[in-house]
Amino acid sequence: MDWPQTFEKFHLQKEIYGSTLYDSRLFVFGLQGEIAEQSRTDVAFYPSYDDCETVEKRIEDFIESLFIVLESKRLDRATDKSGDKIPLLCVPFEKKDFVGLDTDSRHYKKRCQGRMRKHVGDLCLQAGMLQDSLVHYHMAVELLRSVNDFLWLGAALEGLCSASVIYHYPGGTGGKAGARRAQGSSLPSEAGNRHRPGAQEVLIDPGALTSNGINADTSAEIGRAKNCLSPEDIIDKYKEAISYYSKYKNAGVIELEACVKAVRVLAIQKRSMEASELLQGAVYINLRQLSEEEKIQRYSILSELYERIGFHRKSAFFKRIAAMQCVAPSIPEPGWRACYKLLLETLPGYSLSLDPKDFSKGTHRGWAAVQMRLLHELVYASRRMGNPALSVRHLSFLLQTMLDFLSDQEKKDVTQSLENYTSKCPGTMELITLPDGLKLPPVPFTKLPIVRSVKLLNLPVSLRPQKMKSLLGQNMSTKSPFIYSPIIAHNRGEERSKKIDFQWVQGDVCEVQLMVYNPMPFELRVENMGLLTAGVEFESLPAALSLPAESGLYPVTLVGVPQTTGQITINGYHTSVFGVFSDCLLDNLPGLKTNGCTVEVIPALPRLQISTSLPRSAHTLQPSSGDEISTNVSVQLYNGETQQLVIKLENIGTEPLEKLEVTAKTLSTKEKLYGDFLSWKLEDTLAQFPLKPGKIATFIVNIKVKLDFSCQENLLQDLDDGISVSGLPLSSPFRQIVKPRVESKPINPPESSKAGDFSHVKTLEAILNFKYSGGPGHVEGYYRNLSLGLHVEVEPSVFFTRVSTLPATSTRQCHLLLDVFNSTEHELAISARNNEDLVLHAGECQRMAIQVDKFNFESFPESPSEGVQFANAKKLEEERQQAKGLEINSKLDICWKIPSLKREGEASVEGVLNQLVLEHLQLAPLQWGAHRINGEASVRANSEVQSFRRIVSCAKA
Repeated sequence: MDWPQTFEKFHLQKEIYGSTLYDSRLFVFGLQGEIAEQSRTDVAFYPSYDDCETVEKRIEDFIESLFIVLESKRLDRATDKSGDKIPLLCVPFEKKDFVGLDTDSRHYKKRCQGRMRKHVGDLCLQAGMLQDSLVHYHMAVELLRSVNDFLWLGAALEGLCSASVIYHYPGGTGGKAGARRAQGSSLPSEAGNRHRPGAQEVLIDPGALTSNGINADTSAEIGRAKNCLSPEDIIDKYKEAISYYSKYKNAGVIELEACVKAVRVLAIQKRSMEASELLQGAVYINLRQLSEEEKIQRYSILSELYERIGFHRKSAFFKRIAAMQCVAPSIPEPGWRACYKLLLETLPGYSLSLDPKDFSKGTHRGWAAVQMRLLHELVYASRRMGNPALSVRHLSFLLQTMLDFLSDQEKKDVTQSLENYTSKCPGTMELITLPDGLKLPPVPFTKLPIVRSVKLLNLPVSLRPQKMKSLLGQNMSTKSPFIYSPIIAHNRGEERSKKIDFQWVQGDVCEVQLMVYNPMPFELRVENMGLLTAGVEFESLPAALSLPAESGLYPVTLVGVPQTTGQITINGYHTSVFGVFSDCLLDNLPGLKTNGCTVEVIPALPRLQISTSLPRSAHTLQPSSGDEISTNVSVQLYNGETQQLVIKLENIGTEPLEKLEVTAKTLSTKEKLYGDFLSWKLEDTLAQFPLKPGKIATFIVNIKVKLDFSCQENLLQDLDDGISVSGLPLSSPFRQIVKPRVESKPINPPESSKAGDFSHVKTLEAILNFKYSGGPGHVEGYYRNLSLGLHVEVEPSVFFTRVSTLPATSTRQCHLLLDVFNSTEHELAISARNNEDLVLHAGECQRMAIQVDKFNFESFPESPSEGVQFANAKKLEEERQQAKGLEINSKLDICWKIPSLKREGEASVEGVLNQLVLEHLQLAPLQWGAHRINGEASVRANSEVQSFRRIVSCAKA
């Protein structure tokens, strides 16, 4: 410490205030040595702030010395024996007005006496002698009023009001900051009265005061101190004093001070409207040649007073003026920090906070135009302070909270300014702490773009995990032993509102769809948009999008990959707009629609991709179960043709493929199929398992189409009459009665009646389902389904138009006669076992004779008896007839070939043979044969004949 320099400053201050200085003390802390050991009356030395036990005693002594000085001056003035020559007290600007006055006049003497009385009252008030000051002020008011000395009359009235205020409100009128606490129940005048024997004591009964220091009933105190003004009179006298001050141009400062004092009293009395009227008048008081600092102080005091009477917006108005005064052009070094601090203090008055959450609840509060102006000023002040991060935060807040009130041009201007700021200092989500401790929360851009709905999407059908059913059933809950509990049901209902009923898979890309809206009148570019999650380690894959101006609802899909298993919650999303990074939480989005935010992530599963040797189909299968088909292929075959479908199974995931099950389902069709439509051997494929990631396995499926080869009715009627064969009519499963042939035909038949037009294409559809699993998901009991749709167009190859039989040379054989019609547009060759090929031209019909051994159908089930129910009997008869047809067809081995196309297939008679033909093809139950035994001819019946004789014998008996 530089002691000589410090002591010099102390003496300099004493000289500045010498004319009004009564006494002074200097307290020095931290100085040790010879200087500190010196004993001085005006200086007190202490080693440190902790070692200063006598400082309170020194302050008490200093206060007592001040009282002694005041008391001596009061006594000097009150006991002046200089006769009528009382000096005229005056303020500096009055001296020129009193030049040449008659000092011996009665008027002049009263003026001198009144002013001196007022001065003595001031000394008494300063010394704490309240009652004496009231007496002197009253006498001064009477004397000065009689001579119309308005300036000093106003001062005497103000002194009278001040003494009365001290009496009524001992706690003071300065509010929380300037409140004074009275020690005990006595006024400070008690201490002074002890030094002047005989002085009148004025004591206030503590019970007569309310808890806030305002006298509830002043009548008792007025009786004890009759010179004291009532609370109502105090205001009236203040107003009278202010009116007297207003008569003098040079009394503007004391007029303003009187207004301030009156308003403080009115604030205590809760008379806000009267206080506002006084303050409104104080605003227009002309104060000449005020310094910039004094102007700032004036507006700050006005703001404080308006705040005390509850006029918060008016208070903010004057505080903003004070802030602007800090950076007035006339100031060589503008105080931008002080300006910024005062602007922050105006925010509550304009219903403005710096927390964006306050603007997402309910309707907007306050005047938006004024709030935007204030926010612009905060942005400019923070930039001039050299704090670009603060400018970005305030400008972001302006754009987020005032977006609905900005015009299209203002939106463009604000966003352009924001981009300029963020090019140097990007906006972040960090908390900004100001030097005074105020914390500015981050401002996420939840309106750029506006999000209306958030929907968690299920995985594609081919990737959705499914749980293997347990023995107890998949829907059985083992969490509670009770079948039903309303408490559990209620909790589950709440959980359903948040948790979704499907699962995501570890390591697979998951999607969340947002419906967004661009409120800006220009294209909005959103960069680095991704998901915010909790609960599971999640790799968000950011997206960039460009939304057209005022786009309306626009779907945006955000994706990511869960890296671990468990419950994952989508908390929100993050964006980068205009250089500002935002973390937008769903809880802070008003009016948001969502299907839930929590979903379960199960362990990883392999991913299977299939490719086939067949082309993709334009036909999309729609199975009744509602499952989607991942791939559809199509093939065109002739009836009876067989083709191999080669399917490549590729594991494109990261987990090994360990289990595979294949099933097939033929969709409902009106066509009757004979034999196996689809067949395969899964063992050859499973031999290649487990299938490592990136590896391919081959799976072969045989497609065999065998539909009914019987002819359609109209085709049967319209065949060429030149081909006329006798025999039995064709029996079709779909037609039991054949219409008579039309003998007369038109000369020019229409196109629809030509033979080739009856060869319409039939359709078969089937679904191959691949159920596979592997990796950690297989351990937990999960699997996946992949479906392949197969669309087969079956063109007719040959038709059997008529079938009949002729006996052969042997009773054990017969000739089967088939009229075969080539329905293709190509030359076709048809053959049977041990028969030569029969060549048919396109649209040609020829008879084919096949010698066959008769069949023994005794091994088939017996025909149903009359006691069996009709439905079962019909079914058994159909099964018996099908079995017979299958056996006959296997022995015939009828095949067709189209040489030009190099295609071939089977031709089945299973649906062609009727009951009569079947009886002709059946081996007779009675057979005779001639044999030579020992050179003699003998006739012997077989066992069937013997059994027949027994039946006849029984009938005769």
